[in-house]
Parts: sequence; structure tokens; C-alpha cells
Amino acid sequence: MQVSLNEVNSTDNVIDCDIKDINLADAGKKRILWADNDMPVLKQVRERFLKEKPFEGMKMSLCLHVTAETANLARTLKAGGADLLLCASNPLSTQDDVSASLVKDFGIRVYAIKGEDNDTYYKHLQAAVEFAPVITMDDGADLIAEFHTKYPELAKNVIASMEETTTGVIRLKALEKENKLKVPIIAVNDAATKHLFDNRYGTGQSTLDGIIRATDILLAGKTVVTAGYGWCGRGFAMRANGMGANVIVTEVDRVKALEAAMDGFRVMPMSEAAKIGDLFCTLTGDIHVIRNEHFKVMKSGAIVCNSGHFDVELDLAGLKTIIKEIKKDVRNFVDEYIFDDGRSIFVLAEGRLVNLSAAEGHPASVMDMSFATQALAAEYGVKQKGNLRSKVYYVPDDIENTVAELKLQSMGITIDDLTPEQEKYLSSWDVGT
Repeated sequence: MQVSLNEVNSTDNVIDCDIKDINLADAGKKRILWADNDMPVLKQVRERFLKEKPFEGMKMSLCLHVTAETANLARTLKAGGADLLLCASNPLSTQDDVSASLVKDFGIRVYAIKGEDNDTYYKHLQAAVEFAPVITMDDGADLIAEFHTKYPELAKNVIASMEETTTGVIRLKALEKENKLKVPIIAVNDAATKHLFDNRYGTGQSTLDGIIRATDILLAGKTVVTAGYGWCGRGFAMRANGMGANVIVTEVDRVKALEAAMDGFRVMPMSEAAKIGDLFCTLTGDIHVIRNEHFKVMKSGAIVCNSGHFDVELDLAGLKTIIKEIKKDVRNFVDEYIFDDGRSIFVLAEGRLVNLSAAEGHPASVMDMSFATQALAAEYGVKQKGNLRSKVYYVPDDIENTVAELKLQSMGITIDDLTPEQEKYLSSWDVGT
């Protein structure tokens, strides 16, 4: 079934899209160019792509959060010759002014509207699949899942797909384990230049930004419960602690729990933390991390949110069965769930990722590395056409080193080089005590 399309005049030509309002383009362009100022590594990649055209004549579908930073990635890929279509990877993460500018000012097809319903979300995914791309980029693996469940005949045309987030890599590795994966995957999320910085510093800062914008909460002195101590949870716990919160970590992984304890945080089960927390944030990538058994013992006024990719970490369907009423939008992105005993729990952004729903997502500076890695991984996928099997691959070390080196240069940082003597020592075995 074909999606109904809008035709909009852009700087290039009349192109297809489905966006909120083309008249928002001027504001979006300002945001895109402002972000570009803080993305020097991606800018260098774009300048090279413009000369070398590694994607000349190739169709690419991107299923990503439609933000100003993503717009600069899209510009980079188009500079490399790609014929692009961009759709949203989450119904609430789209910046409508950015979508408008990408269409009007940069001639890129966009299918994304902030707050789009589930049917529209999947129609947009469908458009991205039916575009018949040979390279895809995903954030959560919804696009690749569409290929596998509904369009297996189109999957064979995909040279490689980049996956941007932890949740997506988990899904794709599960497909690989079951021998059902139909396309080569490059796990950009697992690159050091992505998860060590984007997941930790980006998620840490942007999640707090979303919570504060939504609630105007003072974190100092509050008890903040961090569910999950992966790279995203580490970053959030670190930032909340830095703003004066008393941080509790809940975990199911023994090593991560030990690490959180040695980092100075209290560690306990959610059943205990639920009784004393003022603010709860899930960052696990798993389902129903906070459930009715936890909601029932929370103090009145507790704030609950999620910064994992999908809206499954809070069991809101279950919560609705044990409350008296819901007051929607008591504040932007805040719903009040009221119990029979008069207690209230405040849920942010409908349980969707709060950093992109209630704020603007990660700062451009950190996305500079993630998206430079994305772009270079896509180029690598093209160069390796025919050599990659249908499995999940790590980003090659030379891409990691290139991105790190360019980022250091942009920050004015120089480092030491090994001397010949040191190189020889590190490659030898015969020098001991």
C-alpha cells in the first residue's frame, strides 16, 4: 500500500514528504546551522564526501530521531551523493521545524511529525522501506524489523545497515542468534566513539534536561532512582549526583551493580527503592522495569520517566488498572496518575524517552562523534559490498581512531606518540624483571 504523500517545493525540486508545516523551515534552518557549528568532525567528513561522492546514485533510508544534529548527518550523506529518505524512529522525538527545513532548504524527503499516532509512524516506516534503499540507518531496529517481517524481498538489496542504539543492537543480535538476520549490520552503538560519549555524557545531560524542562524540579537533596547502570545509566547517575541528588541504582547485572556501589551509589532492588525515591528514571532497554508492585508503594508526588529507546520500561498499561483517574497534561509532557487513596504519581512524556520528547536530545558536540562514525561506517559498508555476511559487525578500529583523532584536533588537544623503543617493548616478550 502506498503512503499518501505531500509535495513540497524545495531548493532542489518538488519532493515528497509528510511533515507538520513547511512554514516552520526558517526556524529549523537556524537550529540546523547552529548545531553544525558544534559538529566539526562531521563537517570534515561532509567536505570529503562532497569531493569523493562515495554514495553516488545510491538510495538510503534513515530511521532516526529527527533533530538538528540528525539533519547535519543527512546533509553529509547527501553531500556524498546519496538519494535520501528520513523518517522518525520515535513518535515524540521529531523536531518539526527541522523536518520542514530539511525538505525546503536541503531537498531531503522527510516523513516525521512530532506526536504522530502509531498508524502514521508505521506508514512512515513503510515509505522508508518501499523507497528500496541499498543502505539504511536505524535507531532501535524498527526499520530493519519492517524489512524482515513485511518486505523480505527488498532486504536482499540492502548492502549494509547501521544501528545507532543499544536496544536496536539487542534486537539485531537476537535475529542473528536465530539465524534470521537478512542483512549485514554495523553496530555503530557499540563503537567506543559512540557509547562511551553519546550514551554516557549525551544521555546523562539530555535526560536531566528533559526532566527539568518538564517538571522544573530541584534535584539537590532529592532521592533519584536510576534503573540500569549501563553507559546511559552511568551517565544519568553521574549527572544527577553532580547536581546534588542522592542517587540509588537498581540493577540485575552483578558486575554493574558492584561497579555502581564502588562509584559511590546506593544499590538496592527496585522493590526497596520504590518506597523512598522522589524521581525514577529507567535506562535499561528492557520491559516493565517499573511495575504495579512498585507503583503501589511510591510516595505521593513521585516522578517517573524513561530514557530507554522504547516506551516499554514503565508498565503504564498495568498502572492504569490500579488508579482512579488520569489527569492529562497537568504540565507540558506531564500526566498525573491518581490513586483511590489520594496519592499521585507524575509520569513524563507518556513513558517515551524523556530527553527527546521533553527536550532537544543530545548536545551537538557529542553527536558529532556518533554521526561521524555513522557516516564513515556507511562508507565502509559500501566499500565492502559483497564481502559482508548477514551478521552484526563492530565498527572497524581505523574508523574509531579517525573520529577520535579529528575530535581531539577540534578540541585543540594533542597527545604523545610511542617512541620506537616503546613500540618494540610492547611487541616483545623477552624483556622481563
